[in-house]
Amino acid sequence: MAAELHVELVAADRQVWSGEATLVVARTTSGDIGVMPGHQPLLGVLESGPVTIRTSEGETVVAAVHGGFLSFADNKLSLLAETAELADEIDAKRIEQELQRAKAEGDVPAARRAEVRLRAVTAS
Repeated sequence: MAAELHVELVAADRQVWSGEATLVVARTTSGDIGVMPGHQPLLGVLESGPVTIRTSEGETVVAAVHGGFLSFADNKLSLLAETAELADEIDAKRIEQELQRAKAEGDVPAARRAEVRLRAVTAS
């Protein structure tokens, strides 16, 4: 059995994903980081971007995450996001429309959120 770490991905309004994983990749203010079992303890600030979780069963779970923190200690990784949604919950056509509307209106933050959500869908 491969080494595992316990992962909790939580948004302000709900628990998004919980389970055992062999690797988690997330974007922090210091750059992209990969966390595997046995990693040194860390605390980081999450940037908007996809979070990729390789589960113990060999599946890949991708979530669009916007802001928050991550903490790793004792083989437990907590990702506490302002907002987060799993890629399979995202309607790509609706998000493409939101992106076009945000660009047309010059709403840079909304366009950035839509782009992150689309990246999560294409990465899954």
